[in-house]
Amino acid sequence: MGVVDVPREPPGALTIKAYRDMWMGTLTIMRPRWKRAGLAVGLVALLVGYVMLLWQGPWWLDGRHLRTDNLEPADGVVVTGLRTTLVALGAGAVAAAGLYYTDRSLRHTRERDREQAELSREAQVTDRYVEAIKLLASDRTVERLGGIYALERIMRDSPKDHLTVVEVLASFIREHTPITADEEEPAHADRHPTEPVQAALTVLGRRPTVHEPFRIDLRQTDLRGADLKQARLDHIRLGSAKLDGSDLTEARLTDAWLQETCLEGVWLDRAYLGQANLRAANLRGASLADTDLSQANLTQTDLSTARGCTAEQIGTAAVLDSGTRLPTTIAPRPPTAE
Repeated sequence: MGVVDVPREPPGALTIKAYRDMWMGTLTIMRPRWKRAGLAVGLVALLVGYVMLLWQGPWWLDGRHLRTDNLEPADGVVVTGLRTTLVALGAGAVAAAGLYYTDRSLRHTRERDREQAELSREAQVTDRYVEAIKLLASDRTVERLGGIYALERIMRDSPKDHLTVVEVLASFIREHTPITADEEEPAHADRHPTEPVQAALTVLGRRPTVHEPFRIDLRQTDLRGADLKQARLDHIRLGSAKLDGSDLTEARLTDAWLQETCLEGVWLDRAYLGQANLRAANLRGASLADTDLSQANLTQTDLSTARGCTAEQIGTAAVLDSGTRLPTTIAPRPPTAE
């Protein structure tokens, strides 16, 4: 086996590097000391200069008109006046320096208090969040409701926790409203979400308006009979969800994903579905009085028995195809390319 020739640094290189690092570290440590020493020397020099100015200043400033020996009353008046002026200036400088350092101390104290208050607030929010999650995981309805409304309060009090709370509530809804494949139930059964699920939906629907870099994900959830009046559900994902019989009056569903969503018998009066994707959605028996369908995708959408649907509403939609089923009162519109 050959011997690998490992390049080595020249003699003394490591020693020089070590000394250099040690010297730089020493400079870093000593820099504050040098600043303090320089400040002290500067103050001493300033004090000595001020004393010298008081002592010899009158002759430096007005030596041509002052005697050095056998001073007369007129000379004394000039000297006293100049020294009084210098003393006043010195006192003013000391007062100004005192005010400056007092202001700096107050600013530092306020900044430190603000940081402490912020840390205390963050700790309180964290404790509240942990307690809310514990309540949300409870088996008792009352405690779950308390956890949901506690999370809403956190979301409003702490904007930085807004996105986290929204994700937690959406996850809670998905966990408690799965669509069961083997469910056997009468077609027109009166179905409503549980109280905690309805509360979570209500909180999501009235959450503060902030930028959310994601879509609330409620796909494949059973939300039949939900009360979502005036809810703000822009950009929500409800693909393949069941919302039959739900009340979405005046709800905002801008750019919502509603592909293959069951919306049979839903109330959508005066709701806004601008740019919503309703591909293959079931809207049979839905109430669409004054519903805004501007730029909505209605490919393969079933509107055959929708109530309150007009030709003007359909005319504002962006996409229709031969699979779009319109009410018999509306003349078919030529399909549009997607």
